[in-house]
Parts: sequence; structure tokens; C-alpha cells
Amino acid sequence: MNQEMLERLSVITEEEREILNGRTEIDRTRYTKGDELITSRKTEVREAFHIDSGKMLEHGKLIRIRPHTRFVHFPKHKHNYIEVIYMCKGETTHMIDGETVILRTGELLFLNQHATQEILPAGEGDVAVNFIILPEFFDTAFEMMGEEENLLRDFLVGCLCNDTRYASFLHFKVADVLPVQNLVENMVWTLLNDQPNKRSINQVTMGLLFLQLMHYTDKISHTREGFDQRLIFQVLGYIDENYRDGELTELSSMLGYDIYWLSRMVKRLTGRTYKELLQIKRLNQAAFLLLNTRLAVADVALAVGYDNTSYFYRIFKERYQMSPKEYRKNNRAL
Repeated sequence: MNQEMLERLSVITEEEREILNGRTEIDRTRYTKGDELITSRKTEVREAFHIDSGKMLEHGKLIRIRPHTRFVHFPKHKHNYIEVIYMCKGETTHMIDGETVILRTGELLFLNQHATQEILPAGEGDVAVNFIILPEFFDTAFEMMGEEENLLRDFLVGCLCNDTRYASFLHFKVADVLPVQNLVENMVWTLLNDQPNKRSINQVTMGLLFLQLMHYTDKISHTREGFDQRLIFQVLGYIDENYRDGELTELSSMLGYDIYWLSRMVKRLTGRTYKELLQIKRLNQAAFLLLNTRLAVADVALAVGYDNTSYFYRIFKERYQMSPKEYRKNNRAL
């Protein structure tokens, strides 16, 4: 991280000064209010207290950053917003829904509103920045990811919504991915310097970050409860990279699974067969090529894995209710 930014984020805050001067726990009035504060004091550490976006964000703001509070145990809590944690330096240990996650330099942690989180004390050299984000901030990012039927996209969207059907967190081990590092640091810089139009800039930057992260599903940490979700990531990641000629036989060999078992699992977890998922990806890519290149329709079909142009015409029309030529003409005219 840029040294100037790191120094700014490393400054001892007023809250941390109180802790260093003898306070033994966090000041919950900084994080919650009203009835919730009374309830959290009564339950103490038995139950998670709720951190309120109204205390963390100025009125009308959709995003804010703050350095993670060091030197103290942060008790079990939930948020009514989405939290993204970027580890600038050092490491922090998080207990999320009973699972231990160690966040190291350059890594990202996304948490849903339904995640229960607890954080062990961090030292002075453990510098993390917390992005406090309301769900509507992600509208631009979702638009940038496109409307195509992409189950990986849907999974990421679900992980940023208050929906308990999805995993409560995503841990991306992307310290070695320079584009991801640059995008995160750009957002930090923009928010630290209160740059004009920072909301629009950061909404677009978040969209670019999502697009990058979708290419690094292999860098998502494994969770004990998330085997099904990891398998979805692996299958969809393989299809994204090998849609032209990827075969279930090769994928099953790569993953070390019996092909018949994998075929049944793909159907159970996604509601579609491997062949159907592959076709969706191919046709989405074909639509992209029709609108963004001058390739002939036959060449588009070949580029996405179809040698039989007549068959390509038929399945394309079934999906888009028009021929490839009509799709190109109608959509380019918009």
C-alpha cells in the first residue's frame, strides 16, 4: 500500500487512545444506540450486539471507511450493512459464525448482514481498513457485471444481500493480484481524500473489483460448511475459462471426482446440467461477440464452440427469441 495512506490509517485513533489508557472493552455507544444498546449490555457477550449503520454512516452516505479498532477484543456482533475489510498490513483473526478466518496483508473479507463476527485483539502493526457499505451502493457494480445468466454473479450478489441461503462471508486471498490491490487502494485513496464525485468513482471501481474477483475463485478460502458453494465456484470457474471446448470428463479428473457423481451434484446444486450451464455461457459469449466484433455469424459460432452453424442458429433463437443477425441489428441500433 502507498506509504502515505498507510501512515494515515496507522494513526492512533481517539477510541484506541482510550483503550491504551486503560479501557478494557469497546465503547458500544460508538457503534449502536437506543434499545439495542440497552439489550447488548444486558446480554453482554452471550449474544451478538448489532452495529447500526446510522451510527457508522453520515446521513445520505452509502459508503465510508474507518481503520479497524486495535488493541482490544471486539465482541460478537452483526451489522445492518455490508462490511468489506482490507488488510493493509499485518493480520487480524476473525471468528465468523464459529469459523476462524485469518486475514493477512493484501487480503479481502466480505461480510453479509447476517454474519456473526468476533475479532481478536490486533497489534499496532496490524492495520486494516473497514468499508461500511449500504446495499444500494452496489447497484452500479451489478449493472457492470451484466444481465447474463451467470450463476457465479448471482452467488456474489446473494453474498451481498441479507439472505441466509448464501454464505455469510467471502475471504479472497488476493495479495498477489496486482489489479485487485490497485482497485482497492484507489477506493481507499478516494475516500481518504474526499475527492469530488467519490461515490460515482467508487461505485465504478467496486464494479471493476467484482469483475476481477470473478476470475479468482481459486483464491477463495475453503470453509467447512461451504463445500457445495466451493464446488459451484469450481464448476463455473472452469466453464468461464473453457467454454469453447471444456468437458465434464476433464473437469471431474481435475477435481478428482467421479464423473457421474459430479454430474448429479452439478444438477442438484444449480438446477441445470453441466451441458446446460456450458450452453448458457457459450450463448452469452456469442451475444457479446455479435455486438462487439465484426465477426461473421458462422465465425462467432465457431469461436464459442459450435461447429454446426444451423444448430447454433436454432439454440440462439430459442434463447433470445431472434436470430443472431437480428440480435446484432436490433441491439446495435439501440
